[in-house]
Amino acid sequence: MSLIGTTLILLMAFAAPERTEWNTTEPPQRPEEITPCSIYNNSFQHGETITYKLYYNWNFVWLAAGEVTFRVREKEDQYHLSAHGSTYKSYEWFYKVRDKYDTYVDKSTLLPVISIRDVHEGKYRLYDKVTFDQARAKAYSMRGKSKETAEMAEYSIENCMHDVLSIIYYTRNIEFGAYQSGEKIPVKIFMDKEVWPLRVEYQGKEENVKVKGLGRFNTIRFSPEVISGYVFGEGGAAMNVWVSDDKNKIPLIIESPVSVGSVKAVLKEYNGLRYDLAAERD
Repeated sequence: MSLIGTTLILLMAFAAPERTEWNTTEPPQRPEEITPCSIYNNSFQHGETITYKLYYNWNFVWLAAGEVTFRVREKEDQYHLSAHGSTYKSYEWFYKVRDKYDTYVDKSTLLPVISIRDVHEGKYRLYDKVTFDQARAKAYSMRGKSKETAEMAEYSIENCMHDVLSIIYYTRNIEFGAYQSGEKIPVKIFMDKEVWPLRVEYQGKEENVKVKGLGRFNTIRFSPEVISGYVFGEGGAAMNVWVSDDKNKIPLIIESPVSVGSVKAVLKEYNGLRYDLAAERD
């Protein structure tokens, strides 16, 4: 998996407990009220654009490898969430990436309706359009090396299933004040024909964390457990995620070892946030 794809895995790696009830009326305040089936959107809005600079550690040297930009567009009854990333030309001698991830989620639940991945990584190509039937717990995937050669397959999924983009925006709406430091939280997503389980340990709040080029911020920190042998090598990985300790809850820094080397994503710029970035220190 490329640096762009890995960053999406990192960004989604904090989430809420599994439940099956629905909650569409008001923002949840306690963990037991949070469900993967629905959550009140109180953190992002149409026009939000967030860009991350991606780094790869090779032989103890951090190389600036590329960028990924996340955007939110509001439609009648859906949000169109996108993450488009590419490597810098100076990095492409090593590995060239042009990846596009697009997910359409129901505005009332933030559950995915359609998820599209268009991946160009070196010589590797993948087109995967997944249509979610949340009521029947089914996913229908048009998958192949290109849109023209994609073939249909049907998969059984668990109810209220998220994808790699929807879970990022879902978790930004959780009120983390009710969690205790050290508490572990499970989450599952559907990707690459499988349901992937992850567990996340809430590490509490950290103040005055430096973000290169943007200043210092008050943050919330997580340490996700990850899937050995998939992206992160055997034996698990000590991943750390810092998000802004304010109403936006945008990821600021993500660091993790991977199967070869380590990666880092650092917030570069942002526009159209729903609230002022109150976590930023003077």
